Amino acid sequence: MGADTSRETAVPDVFELVTRLVVNGHPAVLSVDTRVTLLDALRDHLGLVGTKKGCDQGACGACTVHVNGKRVLSCLTLAAQCEGHTVTTIEGLSRPGETHPMQEAFVARDGFQCGFCTPGQIMSAVALIGEGRAGSDDEIREFMSGNLCRCGAYPNMVAAIRDVAAAGSGDAAF
Repeated sequence: MGADTSRETAVPDVFELVTRLVVNGHPAVLSVDTRVTLLDALRDHLGLVGTKKGCDQGACGACTVHVNGKRVLSCLTLAAQCEGHTVTTIEGLSRPGETHPMQEAFVARDGFQCGFCTPGQIMSAVALIGEGRAGSDDEIREFMSGNLCRCGAYPNMVAAIRDVAAAGSGDAAF
């Protein structure tokens, strides 16, 4: 018999990529598998656990963050896609020790019950005002329809958003 000419080529199971981005105003460098979502990178690699993992399918809105000022579902966004971008999570919405006007309004209007969906709700609400879409209650409900609340605090959330929109202070992110 002849010599074995077959060769095994080792293919790595993981392809890591270095991704540079700004998270909550601070430079961040991630070395993660190319398949890692922004949600998992934020929670598991940067320790920012305010952004919640709900459905992990883009259906509930619990994972909403801002990328370059626009709301995105971080469970459907790869961390590598955020190379060179600015990401804001609920932790970076206001200065340390302060609360964002939207957070204050949610507290004042009891815009949450269990609180699990609240970070995503607030991030979407801030984007809504930033995009100038806080018109009627129906428009607010339509814009917020991608964020689900199992506790049913929707009327109070709409009232909180309306309050912040009327005060003109909801799009001020730090």
